[in-house]
This record gives sequence, structure tokens and C-alpha cells, in this order.
Amino acid sequence: MKKIIFIMVLIAMGAAGYFGYQEYRVRQEADTLSSLQTSKVSKGDLTAKIGATGIVRSNQSAQLNWSTSGTVEEIFVDVGDHVTSGKILATLQKTSLPQNVILAQADLANAEKSLEDLYDNAITAKTEAVKAISLYTKSVRDAQYKMDNYTIPSNQADLDTIEALTVMEDRLDKAREAFEPYRYLSANNDTRQDLLADLNEAQSDYDSAVRRLETEYELEVAKDNLVKAKDDLETWMDGPDPADIAAAEARIAAAQAALKSAWIEAPFDGTITASNPKPGDQVESNMQAFRLDDLSRLLLDVQVSEVDINRIQTGQEAILSFDAILDEEYLGIVTEVAPVGTSDLGVVDFTVSVELSDADENIKPGMTAAVNIIVENLEDVLLVPNRAVRFKDGERIVYTLVDGELTPIAVTLGSTSESTSEVIDGELEVGDIVVLNPPVEFEQNGPPGFVR
Repeated sequence: MKKIIFIMVLIAMGAAGYFGYQEYRVRQEADTLSSLQTSKVSKGDLTAKIGATGIVRSNQSAQLNWSTSGTVEEIFVDVGDHVTSGKILATLQKTSLPQNVILAQADLANAEKSLEDLYDNAITAKTEAVKAISLYTKSVRDAQYKMDNYTIPSNQADLDTIEALTVMEDRLDKAREAFEPYRYLSANNDTRQDLLADLNEAQSDYDSAVRRLETEYELEVAKDNLVKAKDDLETWMDGPDPADIAAAEARIAAAQAALKSAWIEAPFDGTITASNPKPGDQVESNMQAFRLDDLSRLLLDVQVSEVDINRIQTGQEAILSFDAILDEEYLGIVTEVAPVGTSDLGVVDFTVSVELSDADENIKPGMTAAVNIIVENLEDVLLVPNRAVRFKDGERIVYTLVDGELTPIAVTLGSTSESTSEVIDGELEVGDIVVLNPPVEFEQNGPPGFVR
């Protein structure tokens, strides 16, 4: 009898445990379901963005340093002043400058005078060449006229000019030698008269050969002079020799560079953002004087991973937000995409430059901004919240809730925004309820009892 009672007690305790566990499961299911956060699958528009951070910089920036030593004489600008290219910002006392800088003024004057002389001499040479062409053109014409009207004696017709001169000179020497013994005889002496006649004829032939040579020589000289005058005109037609000009200009540039070291001037239009010198300061070469920034354009350089870089193109819009400027968003435009990436510890990034489109006085170079580049705008696509997506066993899944039961569904996603993703493939439809916070035990230890 006791044994039967013991068995009945065990059965009663087991039944009580079973029904207690079932009640616990029901309460657990109710508690779990009540704690689930859900959302509905819907269709809508999606803006895909690529995020990065960057630091605002000016369009152009320069640190302006002193080029020589000396004592600061005057400061012409203050921080915040806008200056134009070439404006002198500060000067040094002339008496405090090194000797080479002081002497540069004389060097500059001499170099400028040399360059001026080059051009003046070129003008003079060109004018003289024109005159010479006119003169030697007439000389050639006159010499040619003489040449055309010169009659070659018959005894020289078959001889060239030099040969005729040689032959006639030889005949003259022989005639003079033959006449010499009879020079002092009576003028009525027949032999003397015959030899004198021969001498006169030889002298006449020699003189004719000389005139022939002189006429030809005069023509050749006139032609050569005309050619030279034309060459001179060609030489000076375009001004001085370019090599001489380059040498003179180099001397001028060297002198000007030495003189410019006595002051600092703005290399481009911009705003003075830092000013160090004060009148009376002793400065040395390479000491910083000013910082100049072109604030007409503000840009940011951000680093984008090689995975995303091919989705970025110039002209794309960007949205920027700053920690220093609360509750404000600014617009930007991608202006440049680096064609070559840089590697750091095996990670390859590309530099993308973004220009602010609506910058105001609150934005300053050096500020950090979060940049979201809009790479794609999709309309009327199937969307699922990013919080609902999980990654398990090598694939993306979401959990749907139907009649109180959770069901995992594999999905293929496309473009993604900050809050939603495009569903390209998967058994999801508009209106399906997806779970944003599926139970942790499902992901780690398998599904609870009420999950299919």
C-alpha cells in the first residue's frame, strides 16, 4: 500500500512539473514576443551614400617667410585683411640689409640699361642695313653698267681676267726692257721710235687688263656688300639676338629677386590668417612672417576605400555635418577623385576632394566634418531595415513574424543607405513583418520552441 502511494505521489509531482513547465513556456513565449521590435517591408526611395571624414582646407594656402635678414620697418596688413596678388605686406629697413641686396639696385639699373641698349642697337643696325642695301644696290647697278660697256681688246679675248693681266704685264716688262737702252737717244731715232711705240701699246694693253680686273672686282665687291647688307637686315629684322636678350633678362631677374628679399608680397589673392612680425623685429632668412589662405573656396580631402572608389565620380553631391556646428547640414560637390591609391598597412585608400557649395562664416579651415557622398538615388524599390539583417552561415537573412512564429529568410541586398537596404532577391513582399531584434539564443544556440 505504501508503495502504491509513493508511486502516485511521484506521478502527481511529475504532472505538476510538466504543467508548470508548459505554463513557463507559454509565459516565456509571451514575454519574448512582447519584447520583439518589428517593422514592415515596404517600397520606397533609397539614397545610397558613402561616408568618410575630412578636415576643411582653403583652396590655396602659403606660408610666407623672409628671404634675408634685417630689421622690420613697416607692416601693412593685419590678420583678416584680404589682399591681392603682388601687394607688399611688410618691408625691411634698407640700412639693415646685406650688402648684396643693397647693391642689387645698381645691378638692376645696369642690366636694364644693357637690355635697352640691345634693342636700341638692333634698331640702329636695322636702319644701317636698310641704308646699305640701298647704297650697294646702286653700286651693283653702276658696276654692272661699267662691265657691260667695257670692251675687251682683241688680243685678250681668249684670256680670262687674271691670265690677261699676267700676259699683258709680261709684255709690258719686255717692252720696257727693250726700250730702256734707247731711252736717252734722239727722239728722231727710228729704232727708239719703234720701241717706244711697242712700249706704249704694251702699256695700253696692260692698262686695259687692269681696268677689266678693276671693273669685275668692283662688281663682285658691290654684290658681296649687298648680300652682307641683306644678311644684316635679316639678322636684325626681329630685334636683338634672343640669347643676348635671355642673358640680359636673367641678370634683371637676379637683381629683382635680390631686391624683393627686402619685402614680402602676396603671391596670390587671399586672406591674411597669421601675422608674426612687428616693426623693429630682427628677422632671419626662412623665418615665418605671414600665412595667406584663399578662402574663396573651401574643400575637404577624404579617404575612400578601394572597395567604394569606383562608385564615386566628380560632380556627385555630398552632405556634410560638423561637430562644431550643431543641427546644421551643408552641401558639397565632388571635384576630384585621385587616379592612384595609397597603401597603409595593406589598406588601400583613394583621396577624394569635396568642395563646399554653401559655406558660411561658421565653417573655418581645420574643422573636421563627416562627409556622406551620394552615389545613387533609387526610386520605388523594395526596402528592408538594416537592423533586421543578420549574417549567418555565409548568407544574409532576415526574420519574419507570422502568427507568432519567427521564420528566417535568405535575402540578396543591393544598395544601402544609413537605415535601409534594397532587396534584390529573396522571399519578401511588401507588408511582410520583419524582426529588428531577433532573440539572441536563436543566433547562438538554435531557435526556441516556438520558432519554425
